[in-house]
Amino acid sequence: MAKILWLNWSGGGNLPPSLGVARALQERGHTIAFAGRPEMVPRVKTAGFRAIELTRAYEQVDRYPQGTFLTRMSCYLTSPAVEEEVQSVAAAEAPDVAVIDAMFPAALAQAVEFNAPTAVFVHTFVFRQLDMWRGMFARLDGMRREAGFAGLPGLDALWGPRDLIVSTSLAEFDAPAHSGWERVRHAGPVLEDERFAVATPLPRPESDETPLVLVSFSTGFEQRNVDKVQRALDALADLPVHVVATTGSIVAPNEVATPRNAVVLNYAAHDPIMRRAALVITHGGHGTAMRALRHGVPMVVIPGLAGDQPFVAAAVQEFGAGLALPGDADAAAMRKAALTVLGDPSYRTEARRRAEALSRSDGAASAARAVETLLSEAGDRSLAAE
Repeated sequence: MAKILWLNWSGGGNLPPSLGVARALQERGHTIAFAGRPEMVPRVKTAGFRAIELTRAYEQVDRYPQGTFLTRMSCYLTSPAVEEEVQSVAAAEAPDVAVIDAMFPAALAQAVEFNAPTAVFVHTFVFRQLDMWRGMFARLDGMRREAGFAGLPGLDALWGPRDLIVSTSLAEFDAPAHSGWERVRHAGPVLEDERFAVATPLPRPESDETPLVLVSFSTGFEQRNVDKVQRALDALADLPVHVVATTGSIVAPNEVATPRNAVVLNYAAHDPIMRRAALVITHGGHGTAMRALRHGVPMVVIPGLAGDQPFVAAAVQEFGAGLALPGDADAAAMRKAALTVLGDPSYRTEARRRAEALSRSDGAASAARAVETLLSEAGDRSLAAE
């Protein structure tokens, strides 16, 4: 079967669905190796896949503009040192298919040299936020230029020539497709739990009918925000609810003051909690939002720093499945929104409507089949050339 090289950005919303698709491909007989920054390696190994560390990930970080959460991220995603290492890894691996994270310009810029079909994976909407994607690439490239390096092509030149673009979202949740983007395939959400996210016994029995609220903002260290977690806990402290907050270990439980109606955990599998939840308060990560909708749970969405989160927040509000607040919303605004959503059954009704659509989708299997089409097309081209 096929050798697949996955050039990865291990952001909180990117690696788990990538692992889910890789697992589906592995079950179909393919071998997958992930290549990425050092932080990726233990997570991939824990998931049971081969991990290739890009040792030059931060070699040129001192040349990038300092003092921003984007410094290290931009270096890894765009630097010439990473371009060179990606090229050498691809040459050594000689994959039958290369899968490249949509947020990885340095790898996308080298794809033409891989001598293999390539697929771009977008772990959120494509068309709702295509201009945002373009702006994000321009911003990352601006930091590369400030570092003194030649610029990279824009998004259209990096995504457009690839053989396939796979979105792990539903087409019916995205905006209508744009002309010229016929290679986009919507596979559906891939809601993989990493192995450290284990089922955690909750302090209240299932027979307790008090509404349960899950608070979950991010698992990416770039989005660490102790104050935001505290504001959410303060907002819910005097409400007749039980609260479970998960921090992804980027905020330690002892960094926040936990009210008596709450428990704060580093990690916990979200599915068992969401099955009991009346509300999710979240940053608007695509995976968390889709998981909440799959369980028919309404949301209050308070976007973080990732570019897609305001679009996810807007979609949830557009669906009528929750409310969107600004990223700097204070505890009073969070409390008001939580009371509104908890008090109006229409929000849960609309969330359950989206759950019906998600129940018909197996994103991992659909994405795996899409990757396999590149293998069959490559085989057809080889036969035609003989």
